Amino acid sequence: MINHLPKAGFRLAKIVVGGAVVVGLGAATMAYAQTKPLAVVERVELDRYLGTWYEVARKPLVFQNKCDRDVTAVYTLNVNGNIKVDNRCVMKDGKVTSSLGEAFVQNAPFNSKLKVSFLPDAVRWLPVGRGDYWVLKIDEDYQTVLVGEPRRKYLWVLSRVPHPDQHVINEYLDYAKGLGYDLSDVIHTKQSKKAPH
Repeated sequence: MINHLPKAGFRLAKIVVGGAVVVGLGAATMAYAQTKPLAVVERVELDRYLGTWYEVARKPLVFQNKCDRDVTAVYTLNVNGNIKVDNRCVMKDGKVTSSLGEAFVQNAPFNSKLKVSFLPDAVRWLPVGRGDYWVLKIDEDYQTVLVGEPRRKYLWVLSRVPHPDQHVINEYLDYAKGLGYDLSDVIHTKQSKKAPH
């Protein structure tokens, strides 16, 4: 029994038990954060959101395994009111690859939850094969954004410039961690481009 341990052993036992409690509480907090509904921003002004974004961090995604650096996303408005998505990156062999898709707003007029499809154009209207694209955090100047999906499996930090301040990136990743994201496998995207003038 613990009360019969020598003083040093008793202190050690308290430390071990206390550490186990702290670890247990941390795990419980993370589990709670992961089961809580994922919060999105109140509203996204789509006209301000359009344009070029540089990826600066992401969780691994099988579709991006071929990307080595210079990952960008360009959003433009379609004639049908949806958003055309043009994702590009440079592969390890130096070739540029692109994926064209379309994003569909799910919660107009708030525009913070979208579904994205990369199916061929002819069948893209079908409501299948669409991935969640939720805007979780964005600054008032639309310069940095955190995008994720409700299962917390994927996330991206995007910026209007290829090399944003590291403090800003850390702020957005810390926010993601507070939402229940596991950041142990986050990839910091290499960007060789200079900021546009």
